[in-house]
Formats: sequence, C-alpha cells, structure tokens
Amino acid sequence: MTTMFDPIRIGDLDLANRIVMAPLTRNRAAPGQVPSDLAVEYYRQRANAGLIITEASQISPEAQGYLDTPGIYNLDQVAGWRRVTDAVHAQAGRIVVQLWHVGRISHVSLQPNGVAPVSSTARRAETKTFARDGFVPVSTPRALSHAEIPAVVASYRDAALRAMEAGFDGVEVHGANGYLIEQFLRDNINDRTDEYGGAIANRVRLLVEVMQAVAGAIGGGRTGLRLSPVTPANDAGQDSDPQALFECAVAQLAPLRLAFMEVVEGATAGARDFAPFDYAALRRRFAGAWMVNNGYQRQMAMEAVASGAADLVSFGRPFISNPDLVRRLRENAPLAPLDPRTLYGGGAKGYIDYPTLDELAVA
Repeated sequence: MTTMFDPIRIGDLDLANRIVMAPLTRNRAAPGQVPSDLAVEYYRQRANAGLIITEASQISPEAQGYLDTPGIYNLDQVAGWRRVTDAVHAQAGRIVVQLWHVGRISHVSLQPNGVAPVSSTARRAETKTFARDGFVPVSTPRALSHAEIPAVVASYRDAALRAMEAGFDGVEVHGANGYLIEQFLRDNINDRTDEYGGAIANRVRLLVEVMQAVAGAIGGGRTGLRLSPVTPANDAGQDSDPQALFECAVAQLAPLRLAFMEVVEGATAGARDFAPFDYAALRRRFAGAWMVNNGYQRQMAMEAVASGAADLVSFGRPFISNPDLVRRLRENAPLAPLDPRTLYGGGAKGYIDYPTLDELAVA
C-alpha cells in the first residue's frame, strides 16, 4: 500500500516523500522584494518536505499585490532566491517557486508609479490587501487591452527562466484564489467581449497561453499549476458552470505533460464542502501527479494517498509552526499550534523560531 512517506517521481523530479509544503505568503521580503536572510533559514528548516512550493512571487513589478512579497523578475531577486535553493538542496530537498500575478487584488501604493492594477475587468473586488497602512481595500483596476496580454504571458515565461537561473527545481503557476488567471477564468468576474471573454473556450485562453509559454521555456516536467475551482477567495464568487470550465481548462493542458496539478478543494483555508464539485472527474482529465490541498489532517491525508485519490498532499499552516512536519506526521507526534499574530510581516518571531521535536527534547 502506498503511503505519504514513500518516494515519488513527478515529471522530471524525484521526491523523497509525498508531503508538500504549500505556498504561504509571509510578507517578509527585504527591500527590492528580495528574499531575506530569514527566508533562507525558513525554507532550509522545512527541506524535509518531499517538495517545497515557495510563497507566491510576483512575475513583474505590476504583478505585486501585497507588501513585502518577493519577486522573481530581476537579478537581485534571482541572487536572493539562489541562496534559498542552495540551502534547501544542501538538505537534499526539492523546491519550486510559485509564479504570481495578483491582477486586481492590489493597491495603487504597491503599483509602479501608483497606477491602477490590471485585470480582466475594470470592476473592483470587494476585498482587502496588506499594504503600508495594514489591511486596506483593494484599488479599482483597469481592464488589460487585448494588445497588452502577450506581454503578460511573456512575463510568466521570463519569470520561469529566472527561476531556473535561481536554481529552482521547477515552478508552479498560481491559477487560483481569485488572482489574475482566475479573473479571466470565472464568468462572474470576466466581462470581456474579445477573444479572452465570453465562452469557456475564450476564458481559458490566458491560462493555456501562460502554461504553454512556461512549459515551452523550462519543460512540462518542471511545471505545475495550482487551481481552486470553487473558492470564494478574494471576491472570486462562483462561475456559472465551474465543472465545465475547469474540465475544459485541464483537458486543454494535457499536451503539455505537466509535472503536477495542485487543487484547492473547497474554500481556501475554509470549508471543504463550500460548493459542489467533482474533483475526481477533474483528475481523470490530468495525466500528471495529482496534489490535493485544504484542511487535510494526518489520517485523511494518509487515506487519500493510500486509496489513490491523490498522489501528494500539500500542507500549509501546519508547516509554519512545525518545521519538521514530515517527522511529526510519520510518528503521529503532536503538532505545534501557530501564532496568528506573526503570520504576515515581522521578523524571526513566528517565522524561524518554531522548535523541532529534537529541540524540544533538549530544552
């Protein structure tokens, strides 16, 4: 019987186990949106994961939506990330970077020259983002023109190439949680009348073009994708037919032979049964490794892998407060609670000071 602790090959990557560290925004980048010294230690501590998916990292200055999040679009950022990947690889870990464009989930104070953020639409989202003054309502976006979209696609491709320069084992494209790609996917957000709006075949076009560009640049075997078919995160709302939408999207990606698909089941960080969706039907349309996420506890995760319902399970918040999460899951040891006050921003406290089981034993 397959277990979470067995090795697996996904695409071009050999992983020591099937426990994945999910992407987690922590808002601790150094000036210039460069990964900090603290980030090097943070990821090194968690290299026991079969795979680390980094915090979401913007693919361009315009893609930023939150204060002090790292980028992956210039040489200083590449150098900062290289220190992270070297530290993880020194612990025999594997790490991919999550490529991010927030679209309308941003604030003018975070945009170059204070301009409006861009989206599929000019309608503002009813949500907040984290800026200099704390959590503030997001700004009203402007709709990308048809002529601007190829440059956005190119930014994803270029960021993937930068990721390779930084020593990453691959990338995960963030297509979830109400950010730019999902702003094109869902018909309750996308109100375009050009070839990127209207019918499902049009609304999946940006996603398909991005994935083609990224996989074409670094190979499908080093490329993954995160989707969240029904989450309401960031005022995403519900598409009129999410099953048809996401099945169409996944089917169109089949020729790329992607390494993995990470799927958020239900509402991100919320109810798993938030809205009906047949995830098994979606999986049948994908030939790569299937990674599940959202609220998985030890027994539930073990059953998902043992039954074949999933190839891997990604854990978010448990990895924050349990740097040795793989060992704790293997030994069924208690999990340490996290301090919610230190989730976003700050320094070492609540970031690199959570003790391992070994450290607790000698304390």
